[in-house]
Amino acid sequence: MNTEQKTIIAMIKIFCEYHHKTHGSLCEECNKLQEYAFYRLKKCPYANNKPTCSRCPVHCYEKIKKEEIKAVMRFAGPRMPFKHPILALKHSLQDKKNGHKNARFILN
Repeated sequence: MNTEQKTIIAMIKIFCEYHHKTHGSLCEECNKLQEYAFYRLKKCPYANNKPTCSRCPVHCYEKIKKEEIKAVMRFAGPRMPFKHPILALKHSLQDKKNGHKNARFILN
């Protein structure tokens, strides 16, 4: 499992635990979103050189799924350094590497 997958798992779990009051597992809706995200990652034309979603020139999510994952990322993103500091750091470093001026989490 790559870092992108681990990050999306962590973010959806944070979101689901808070909004859907789950503990240790995902609700059906969040599980479907995670499966969709994995499917899209598998189909990504950038493979291992994938930029972070906010910097990607190819927007591969369907409109509804895109809004769902944006809500997850907006909620879980600021909480990542506290729950998953290593993943948050890796994500920020990837964002910086790809030239994102406003890479959040830790490296502002």
